[in-house]
Amino acid sequence: MRWINVPPVWLAGFVLLAWLQARHLPMGLSLESGLTDLLSGFLIGGGILIAVMAVVEFRRHKTTVVPHQTPDALVQSGIYKRSRNPIYVGDVLIFAGLVLRFDAVLSLLLIPVFVWVLERRFILPEEDRLRRTFRADFARYERKTRRWI
Repeated sequence: MRWINVPPVWLAGFVLLAWLQARHLPMGLSLESGLTDLLSGFLIGGGILIAVMAVVEFRRHKTTVVPHQTPDALVQSGIYKRSRNPIYVGDVLIFAGLVLRFDAVLSLLLIPVFVWVLERRFILPEEDRLRRTFRADFARYERKTRRWI
């Protein structure tokens, strides 16, 4: 059951909710346009690119990507100079892009809920683990690098 408590599963669940809302409860609302399609493509593509860059940086430092494990290194280079949580930023961008792609207008309200879930279930526990493991190094990193963007 532990595999259920990972960000990709939560992302898939929120995406499913948005798709179901668009398909079964559109309520006559629509943002459909060429501009929306373009924006959704940029959000999805940008989210994937950011997440891949983050994973590559983790691999370069030979540390874990799994949220519930204690990392072997505090990654502060590459995309991690800009955000302490670029994979989660990527997840949110992908979700927002898919909400637009599905034309799930009501599901736009799920985006801040998704951010809240990521922060409570993953980011705060991860930061506590990093704080205990890397102490002063994490404190310096936390002061100079924002949590999201």
